[in-house]
Amino acid sequence: MDHQRRIFLGALAAFSTNAQPSLQGVGPRTGSDPGLRFAGYPFSLGVASGSPLPNAVIIWTRILHDPLNAAAMPALAFSVRWEMAEDEHFRCIVAKGTASAPPELAHSVHVDVTGLQPERWYWYRFMLGDAVSPTGRTRTAPAAGAMPSTLKLAVASCQHWEFGTYAAHRHIAAAAPDLVAFLGDYIYEWGPYQLQHPKAAVRVSESFTLADYRARYAQYKSDPDLQAAHHAAPWIVTWDDHEVANDYGNDRDERLNPRFIDRRAAAYQAFYEHMPLRIAPKDFAHLRMYQRYDWGKLARFHVLDDRQYRAYHACPPRGRGGSSSVLLRDCPALLDRSRSMLGKEQEQWLAQGLSSSPARWNILAQQTLMAQNSQLPMIKEGGGRFWTDGWDGYPVARQRLMDTLHTSRASNPLVLSGDVHSFFASELARNPSRPRSAGNPLVATEFCGTSITSPSRSQARTDDFVRMNPAIQYGRSDKRGFMLLTITPADTTAHFLALDDVHTSASPIARAAGFVVRNGQPGLHKT
Repeated sequence: MDHQRRIFLGALAAFSTNAQPSLQGVGPRTGSDPGLRFAGYPFSLGVASGSPLPNAVIIWTRILHDPLNAAAMPALAFSVRWEMAEDEHFRCIVAKGTASAPPELAHSVHVDVTGLQPERWYWYRFMLGDAVSPTGRTRTAPAAGAMPSTLKLAVASCQHWEFGTYAAHRHIAAAAPDLVAFLGDYIYEWGPYQLQHPKAAVRVSESFTLADYRARYAQYKSDPDLQAAHHAAPWIVTWDDHEVANDYGNDRDERLNPRFIDRRAAAYQAFYEHMPLRIAPKDFAHLRMYQRYDWGKLARFHVLDDRQYRAYHACPPRGRGGSSSVLLRDCPALLDRSRSMLGKEQEQWLAQGLSSSPARWNILAQQTLMAQNSQLPMIKEGGGRFWTDGWDGYPVARQRLMDTLHTSRASNPLVLSGDVHSFFASELARNPSRPRSAGNPLVATEFCGTSITSPSRSQARTDDFVRMNPAIQYGRSDKRGFMLLTITPADTTAHFLALDDVHTSASPIARAAGFVVRNGQPGLHKT
């Protein structure tokens, strides 16, 4: 009998009982009480780590024995033990303690483990009663003045439960990256609450309440391949729209619901409860997501939030909010200089972080395609048809960002993107609406990853986009997968990795394309 199965069976024995504890007339109690019992293994959602610093990392778990039956959990705060070790057998434990898993936060646990050594691997686990969690592997960032020789980075996004298996996450775990960047749409807000990926999507059971979103995260995090990817390395994360609702912008949804801010607050709370975030949970109606992480002097990650602060969509469909595809000449609001994708405060924060960066590579980890992507030929400047939910819907804000990248003199800007369920490799000129020239130099290189599962358009249509938009050098929309980047002081190599069949959990994966960006030379070279 293998080690993990012994743990699982021991946990079942330790936590089984014929009745749930009654809270009627009971004074303050915690989950460390010896008489407390409930059915099932309490670490059904696995463990995770993230937000790495040179001396600290966040470790996470949630106490839940039945992913789709949170109501069976007693309304008690569990006292959960944790350990961090230098080895996977926990012979050399460097830190340990206890943490509360309160019902107010869905019995989630966030521990900021400090006092660690920079640029090294650690292993961690949680214990509750006799139950032991799976072991996670994590890594601290290098020291501030260090120049690491390499960083292996996996980049993923968009994992709708309804449209395939999480085979890509199995391959992320097998790649053993130093770090994973997840760029949004960790959950989608609709679909049956079930623990098997279906053969066909059914649009039912949309999430609206805190309980709905908690159940949705529990459903997604029950997947063993997703758990394996979390167990393999620390993550840095941001969100996109489907963690709340399709195409929402700021405090407005497609339904124009006047109480949408309440739904957003519930979704933001559930996101916090299920992610290894270095965030103080004070006001879930306004949760600051944008953060900065340094990987020594090799890379600075500017992790952006393009949902919470954006201006409302320009020229929405009649009677609702959200996106549309519009001709530029028919939507003058697109060129309104007051409209922002990131909000004024985040724009200023980003400009400061770029101008002060000591890093060789400045990486914008953000949600959606930044390259101009007209759906019609750009016969002349001012023409084109654009999707308003992406950066094409905020062209003046994008121009400000390109100007900032140019004037900040930040070294080697790289833009990482998701959202559009396609691989794209693009070269970003200072003025995205004009061809590259001596007067319009390249300021950044963009790698956009396809989805883990979520479907996309036909490859023929994507080929049209590549032909019509000179910034886009490569596009592939018929495959699901992820990106794997190797970052060194001399260059960054990006591999686009594509599954054979997203509906097969054992699907092999192969390289669809590869590109190199060289230090000091913005632009793409095929490998």
